Amino acid sequence: MYEYIKGKIVSQESNYIVLENNGIGYLIYVANPYSFDIDKEYTIYIYEHVREDEISLYGFKSFAEKSLFLKLINVKGLGCKMALPMLATGSIDGIMDAIERENILYLKKFPKIGDKVARQIILDLKGKLNTTSTNSKDNFDELIEVLKGLGYKTSDINKILPSIKSDLDIESQVKEALKLMLK
Repeated sequence: MYEYIKGKIVSQESNYIVLENNGIGYLIYVANPYSFDIDKEYTIYIYEHVREDEISLYGFKSFAEKSLFLKLINVKGLGCKMALPMLATGSIDGIMDAIERENILYLKKFPKIGDKVARQIILDLKGKLNTTSTNSKDNFDELIEVLKGLGYKTSDINKILPSIKSDLDIESQVKEALKLMLK
């Protein structure tokens, strides 16, 4: 089982990328292959899907994306090939919000997701998606390390994370975090 692979993107097609690591090219199915730049280094979070007639790798830019994908493929009637396009055409927060608010119309906009599957997604996942922990794990790793390096305790850091915007660059996150720590 793989957690992630670091390497350089050497090729991309309509539904996959080829990531080279130590002379081995891994064919990895991803939500949006064209969001990756050729010849650029990436860390791709991996899910290895094994069936008796196929072994496939599915890749994600973030841990939060992988986490949501794993929850989606556990929904009855929703497999990898249906869950991956959901991540390509919808935001992680949008999908989780639609599930929590029981927004069937939003879920039905995804390819191959009908009324029955949308209702099953809501039934299986509502109340089980922890938005704060996924976002903080994914977007605040570097911030947490910086603050720990400055001597702050993990418990204090975790208290301020929800108040910091995850889409800020690391420098802005650190400034914001320090303001909150000094209050």
